Amino acid sequence: MQLKLKLTVAAAIAAVAGMAAAQDVTVVKIGNVAPMSGPQAHYGKDIENGVRMAIDDMNAQGVVIGGKKVKLELVNEDDASDPKQGTAAAQKLCDAKVAGVVGHLNSGTTIPASKVYNDCGIPHVTGAATNPSLTKPGYKTTFRIIANDNALGVGLAMYAAETLKLKSVAVVDDRTAYGQGVANVFKRAATEKGIKVVDEQFTTDKATDFMAILTAIKAKNPDGVFFGGMDPQAGPMLRQMEQLGMANVKYFGGDGICTTELPRLAAGAKTIGNVICAEGGASLAKMPGGLEWKKRYDAKYPGQYVLYSPYKYDATMLLVDAMKRAGSWDPKVYIPELLKSNYKGVTANIKFEPNGELVNPAITLYVYKDGKKAPLN
Repeated sequence: MQLKLKLTVAAAIAAVAGMAAAQDVTVVKIGNVAPMSGPQAHYGKDIENGVRMAIDDMNAQGVVIGGKKVKLELVNEDDASDPKQGTAAAQKLCDAKVAGVVGHLNSGTTIPASKVYNDCGIPHVTGAATNPSLTKPGYKTTFRIIANDNALGVGLAMYAAETLKLKSVAVVDDRTAYGQGVANVFKRAATEKGIKVVDEQFTTDKATDFMAILTAIKAKNPDGVFFGGMDPQAGPMLRQMEQLGMANVKYFGGDGICTTELPRLAAGAKTIGNVICAEGGASLAKMPGGLEWKKRYDAKYPGQYVLYSPYKYDATMLLVDAMKRAGSWDPKVYIPELLKSNYKGVTANIKFEPNGELVNPAITLYVYKDGKKAPLN
């Protein structure tokens, strides 16, 4: 009887100690916003994976901020690539009192959401939205760890003019903030390089039938077509270009089309071999930790890699690194440290300009060889 009593008391003491230890750990919430539904959901899943992988890595190592043990918790929101849903998702994260946000994917959702984050004082870091207008309001809560459209559009125009020696192009955009932005930069830079823009056409980020606009473009006989938009439209467009006999026309686009999914979405069209696309960052092989990180990602999330997850991994790590240096997860306290970051990430050594833009961003041009994405530079 006495032995049983001793065991019961010991168990009770252990339980109380366990509860006390659990109470000593503070939960810090990290928000993530991406299109988790709709035609761009494959980007969203890849983005979520990158954030989740960073949180899992840090929790496994143990996180201490200001001398307190912390458990990081992901709060995930779906913006469905829709600006209204994007601002609603941003407000939800503000209401949930997350310490920081990773997101969004699209410039069209990120730009309006950035005001919401500014108003509630929460920093957000995007490794995907590339429209230069994002940082123009001067919000102290906005950070970007990828090159913007100025770099992407100019890089593609220079390649078209100086390497491929193209004389004429047609320009198509999907009327989103991203699509229009990168198309306008390309058009301006191409014109300055002596390339004639023979036609301009518009579509939407929901369209799948491009026969009418491609027929109009074919009549102008351009050497190349630039598309400002995302891969759910670029894939069918490439397929339909092949059907219309436009097999020799070069096809340009920014990071939105520059995905591992594009060959599948183009359904084996030979025109995939004409694609030249640009990403705002180094290729995985040239990233400081890219190849090793990709091995771990593929082991954890087989077959799900698309494009942006290494940037979202770094964005998550970057937020927590600033919290550690500030000794606080209170945004008011750690935002100044975020701006002073000199973080050695998987994708790059991350430092910020005063407006939250990345210092010295790299860009990489890609082509598709035998249906696989391959870096040009």
